[in-house]
Amino acid sequence: MPNFGLIGKNISYSFSKTHFTAKFENDDLDYSYENFDIDDISQFPYILKNNPELLGLNITIPYKESIIPYLDELNEIAKEIGAVNTIKIESSGKLKGYNTDYYGFQHSIQPLLKPHHKKALILGTGGASKGVAYGLKNLNIPFDFVSRQHNGNVKYVYSDLTDMIIASYQIIINCTPIGTHPNVNECPDIPYDGITSEHLLYDLIYNPIQTKFLICGEIKGATIINGFKMLEFQAQKAWDIWSMA
Repeated sequence: MPNFGLIGKNISYSFSKTHFTAKFENDDLDYSYENFDIDDISQFPYILKNNPELLGLNITIPYKESIIPYLDELNEIAKEIGAVNTIKIESSGKLKGYNTDYYGFQHSIQPLLKPHHKKALILGTGGASKGVAYGLKNLNIPFDFVSRQHNGNVKYVYSDLTDMIIASYQIIINCTPIGTHPNVNECPDIPYDGITSEHLLYDLIYNPIQTKFLICGEIKGATIINGFKMLEFQAQKAWDIWSMA
């Protein structure tokens, strides 16, 4: 029976199982990690019922928000963010939700920030984008959202974007799954001609290592980073949560 695992959809590519399996082997820990690939979040209770040895779970796309009603408690940061990517299963059986995405994002982007990186544009409004937004708040970087349709917090839909708008945001973060393997020829529909060498493009995707979004930015001279460092940082934070008394 696995002790830890990942809940998601189409997650065969995932970093988490490889990362934690290697960690358990290197640290001589008698734990195992398994991917739980489900078509609908309603299957979550069956995973818990059939795997009573579980101590903790990671949550990925598309369930970071829809998992919340199944939890007994959220820590304060996860509550404020409104998305969960880590669950600790208490000895009592209670499920407590956390968000470590914000931590991973914040610590991975921080070394790349320069004084001219004053404003960020977040592509996407899903659970991952909420962690990114919280990290940007911690870094005192104002931001706006882009989505396919207008709703509460969205400033732009994709058709609104112009070269001038893109040029006015020195940080652009792709929080959508567009460009993930195997759809490597896809990228967010933004006017890339507005990107300059002053830009920082961040893609939460890490498979492929360099998405078309990042390639388009690199061609324009922008600084680019994928989501791998973010994953390493958030995974370490998840382990800290699972292993705390």
